[in-house]
Amino acid sequence: MVLAAWAAVACTSPATPPAQPDPDVPLADPIPTEPVASSLRLTLEEVASIPRSSPVPEPSDPRLVRAARINYLGELPDGSGRLFVPDLNGKLYLVRGGAPAVYLDVGGAFAADFWNHQGMGAGLGFVAFHPDFARNGLFYTVHTEAREALAIKTPDLPSQPNPSHHGVLTEWRATDPSADVFSGTRREVLRLGFRTYIHGFQQIDFDPADPALLFLAVGDGGAGVSSNDPQDLAMPHGKILRIDPGGTSGANRKYGIPSTNPFVARRGALGEIYAYGLRNPHRFSWDTASPSRMFVGNIGEHNIESIYEVAAGANFGWPRREGPFALLPGDGTCSVYPLPGDDRELGYTYPVAAYDHDPPPGFPRCRDTGDAVIGGFVYRGAVIPALTGKYLLGDDVNGRIVYAEAGEMGRGKALALLHEPVLLDITGQPVTMQQLAGHPRVDLRFGRDGAGEIYVLSKANGKIWKVTAAR
Repeated sequence: MVLAAWAAVACTSPATPPAQPDPDVPLADPIPTEPVASSLRLTLEEVASIPRSSPVPEPSDPRLVRAARINYLGELPDGSGRLFVPDLNGKLYLVRGGAPAVYLDVGGAFAADFWNHQGMGAGLGFVAFHPDFARNGLFYTVHTEAREALAIKTPDLPSQPNPSHHGVLTEWRATDPSADVFSGTRREVLRLGFRTYIHGFQQIDFDPADPALLFLAVGDGGAGVSSNDPQDLAMPHGKILRIDPGGTSGANRKYGIPSTNPFVARRGALGEIYAYGLRNPHRFSWDTASPSRMFVGNIGEHNIESIYEVAAGANFGWPRREGPFALLPGDGTCSVYPLPGDDRELGYTYPVAAYDHDPPPGFPRCRDTGDAVIGGFVYRGAVIPALTGKYLLGDDVNGRIVYAEAGEMGRGKALALLHEPVLLDITGQPVTMQQLAGHPRVDLRFGRDGAGEIYVLSKANGKIWKVTAAR
C-alpha cells in the first residue's frame, strides 16, 4: 500500500480550490501541500488488548485477516466507567480496568445469516448505547446478513438491485443494565439492501441535541460511482439518516421519522434523510463545545479524503464531486477537475479539511492506493490542555495521525491546515502507528470515553492505546 500524501490548501474563495484556467484539464496534484510539522508530542499508552478473532469461513481477502477487527471504543453512559469495543467478527466486549470480557455475541445471535468474511465492513459494524441506558437498558447494533436472508427477508427502504447483503439495525434491551453479560430481548428496527460488499451501514450514534434521535451513516453500497443513488432522495444509500427508534411513523412502523428532518415534506424523498451525496461516511462525531457541530469523515475514490461539517439538508456532491473538486461524467481517467464557473449555483457543501492521494510515478491511475480517512474527535477533555480544540483524524492503512484546529474547520472557509504531531511511546521514544501495530497495514480507528479522552485502536494487533499526554 502507498503512503498517503497529506495535505491542506488555502483556497481563493470559500471552501473551493484555487481557480484553474481550463475546467476540462485534470488536476495532477489536487492538494499539493503537505501537513505542517507540529511541535506537539502525543504520548500513547497501551490500555487493553482484545482477544484474537477470525471471520468464518476463512476469508480470501487478506485485509480481513487481522488479530481482532476492533472498530470503535466508547463508554457506557451509566457512570460505571465500563468501556465497550465491538469486533466486526461478532463479539461486543466490555473493558473494565484494561480487561476485556464478552458482553454479547452478536454474531452468534444471528448465526444462520451473519456475514463477516467478505467485505471490509462486514460483521458487527457498530454499537450505540442509549443515553438513558442505565434506566431503560437500550442499545443498538448494526450488522450484515446474507445467505438465506437475501431470499426470505425484505429491505424496509428502496434497495439496490440484486443486493449482495443486508445491513440490519437491531434494538437490544438489557434486563439488568448493570450486568456485565447481556440478558434480555431484541427487535429488528431497520433493514437495508446493498449491491456490493463495500460501503454499507457504518456508524450509528445518538444526537446530542435530541438524545431520542439516532443518526445512521449509510454508504453508497459501492454503486455510487456508477449510479445516481447518493443524489437520489428516494434512496437511502450515500446518506446520513436520522430516525426516532422509539417511534412508529417509519416505513415498517418500527421506528419514527423526526418532523424536523429536512426532507419530510418533499414529495418523493425519504423523510429519514438528514444529509446526502456521500460515498462512504465511515465515522462521524460532534465537537461538544457550544455550539455543537457534527463532523463526518468520508472515504474517497481515487483522489480525495474529506472531513465535512454536517448540516441538515447538506449535499456533499458524490458522485458529481470528490471532495472540493469536480468529476466529469463518463471520464475514464480517474481524475478530478477544477470546479465549473457556475458551481456556486449548484449548492454543494465542500470539506472543512481534506488530503489527497499521492501514488508514486508509474502507479496505475485507476488502481486503489489504499488511502482511507478515519474520522476522529475534537478534544474537549480536561486532562490534556494542549490538545483542546484539536480534531484528530488519521488514515486507515498507514495509520498516520494528523490534526486540524476546530476553529479553522467550518463551512464557507478555506480547508483547515493539517498538522502532524510526533507520537511517543510510554518511554518517551518517537514511534509510528505502524511500529505500535507491528504491521504496515494499521487499520486505524479512534475512540472516546465519557470524559472526552481519546483512544487509538489497531485491528492489526487488536491493541488499544490511550492518549495520556501532550506537550
